[in-house]
Amino acid sequence: MAQGKRISADIAGDALQSIRDMGAAAKLARSTAGEGQAAAAARLGVHVQTIGRIEAGEPGVAIGHVLGLLALYGIGVRLQPPEGR
Repeated sequence: MAQGKRISADIAGDALQSIRDMGAAAKLARSTAGEGQAAAAARLGVHVQTIGRIEAGEPGVAIGHVLGLLALYGIGVRLQPPEGR
């Protein structure tokens, strides 16, 4: 967890909010599907603590794990360039 706190100090507010939003979306999708964190971890092939860290919006989690968890529940992510570009 200390790593996540250190990393978050270097991330701009909008990006950090996006990470938190992805975690919240993953948690909602998982719970709506009726699965616990242990089941999600087994499906994704990660430790259950990783699922908790993703859902808590910790920025130190590998992006592949975050996107993998979202994909398990049918959530895609689309990048949007900054306004004015």
